[in-house]
Amino acid sequence: MTLLLALLQTVTVEAGARDRIDVPVAVEWSAKDPVFLEDAAGKKIPAQVGGGSLQFLVTLKAGEKASYAVKPGAVEVPSFRWEGATLKLGEKPVLAYVSPVLDEKNREETYKPFHHVYSPDGSRILTKGPGGQFTHHRGVYYGFNKVTYGEGKTCDVWHCSGQAHQAHQSVLASEAGPVVGRQRVSIGWHGQNKDLFAVEERELSIWNVPGGILLDFRSRLEAKMGPVKLDGDPQHAGFHFRADNEVSAKTAKQTIYTRPDGVGKPGETRNWPGQKTHVDLPWNAMSFVLGEKRYSTLYLDRPQNPKEARFSERDYGRFGSYFATTVEGGKPLEVRYRLWIQDGQIDPAVCAAKSADFLDPPKVSVAP
Repeated sequence: MTLLLALLQTVTVEAGARDRIDVPVAVEWSAKDPVFLEDAAGKKIPAQVGGGSLQFLVTLKAGEKASYAVKPGAVEVPSFRWEGATLKLGEKPVLAYVSPVLDEKNREETYKPFHHVYSPDGSRILTKGPGGQFTHHRGVYYGFNKVTYGEGKTCDVWHCSGQAHQAHQSVLASEAGPVVGRQRVSIGWHGQNKDLFAVEERELSIWNVPGGILLDFRSRLEAKMGPVKLDGDPQHAGFHFRADNEVSAKTAKQTIYTRPDGVGKPGETRNWPGQKTHVDLPWNAMSFVLGEKRYSTLYLDRPQNPKEARFSERDYGRFGSYFATTVEGGKPLEVRYRLWIQDGQIDPAVCAAKSADFLDPPKVSVAP
């Protein structure tokens, strides 16, 4: 699509049955020139072209339908940019990729890559690195402690015991602009004798949403040595978020979980299989204290991810879910999750709305 043809297009968004507030949307787009959108009232809306799509945020009332004209140029707003391995929004850091090279003399600090997330104001890192309680917990991360591959070989790429580890291979793509900052990396999963039994493409996207950090996590895992069976338990497998070790050391009894059935008591946790109904939750939220400040992380799952999803909560600041599945050769496993991180304790209504936006986004189309 040439720029001239692109500028003759109109983008239409339908809110559907619920209000939409700063919800990310994307539509297929082949032109590469920078554009913005303009609504019927002449309001300019930042847009970003990249990865074969046009991306922007929408705010609409339930039942509302809006059309936007595509215009050349850009809207002056704080934009994302990559500074080395750190993603910044303007001058504010929001995300950092930690990708050490495995060093057997310093194995504990180098056996898995992960991402750190900053507080919404960028003043501090909210997530945990090596060391502290359960050193293998690292920020935003993904792995399984019971893996079977090849001809019955087993390994643990959660604790990264023995010679098992995850290794950064390359940065496949980086994107930054007024709407989203994105990074896609290749990570090798290694087992016994450092076998490369699977390769993961892991993508994290941060959207320029006011009031917090909206993070999308995607993973595509491809088996390289025959079928790969992934299994574990709620505490040691799946996709997880781990808050800074200060929560474990000082404030664990102030941690509060908010679930679809209500707000829990400080320090109270639920875990499958002790609570057998703690499975297949559309969302779960953890509110924790660092320094003198309370933050919340909302964890969003989706039906398309493997099920059943067995959830885990810990007062020291780690939570998430896992599933058991087999990845066949030629049929990669793809999963998607979303995190919302904000100041203060999160309202259950916000959790439900963010979940609805993730599971059933607004409809978007392009027409002449």
